Amino acid sequence: MIDPRLSVLEKRLGGARRIIAVTGWKGGIGKSSVASVLALKLAARGRRVGLLDLDFSGASDHIILGASDVFPEEIEGLEPPLVGGVRFMSAAYFVGARAIHLRGEETTDAILELLAVTRWGELDILILDMPPGLGEASLDLARFIKRAELLPVYANSVLSLETLRRSLDLSARLNMQVCGAVENMARAPRPASVPGVKTLASIRFDPDFEAATGSPEKLIATAFARDLRPAAEALC
Repeated sequence: MIDPRLSVLEKRLGGARRIIAVTGWKGGIGKSSVASVLALKLAARGRRVGLLDLDFSGASDHIILGASDVFPEEIEGLEPPLVGGVRFMSAAYFVGARAIHLRGEETTDAILELLAVTRWGELDILILDMPPGLGEASLDLARFIKRAELLPVYANSVLSLETLRRSLDLSARLNMQVCGAVENMARAPRPASVPGVKTLASIRFDPDFEAATGSPEKLIATAFARDLRPAAEALC
């Protein structure tokens, strides 16, 4: 039996010119910070931007953006509120501060439900903040949103680079597009060499980023955001 929500996806996502899935494949890599600030940077450049946090067990974009006091408006579906110039939807709207544990088909069902009920309208770019790892959510992305482009975040470390290499290999076998990569917590003047993918931005450690968390206006003025500028320019 075909899930009727699948027929709704193209309608819901059809107004987005590009769909960028920010992924880290390892936890603690700064994926959500990159996804949130990148959305703010693109909006500041006059682009119509949407941000969807798909991490059901550890949603954090609403904390980064300071979006805890807003909620989607229900008009023939759910219309994401505007936060810092970005249309923002998150699993956190529905689960609150609780972490929820999803397995197998439960993950697929939750992702489909959120995609099917959200009304994005016309967007230049929709950014998906993916859960860590290359599990059910990433495999569902490859099946349901074939035109999505991956933007992996990595650190210049042996473990991160090896995870990136293996994940890129699997993504290629799944025919998933990669539009580039972002290096976070950079330590060297030049980003690490990542075969087969171009590093669009290299972000150095920013001691002021933590204090800016929760304020889109402060976040956009951080060194973190300035280092992310080349990635925003490349995606415009």
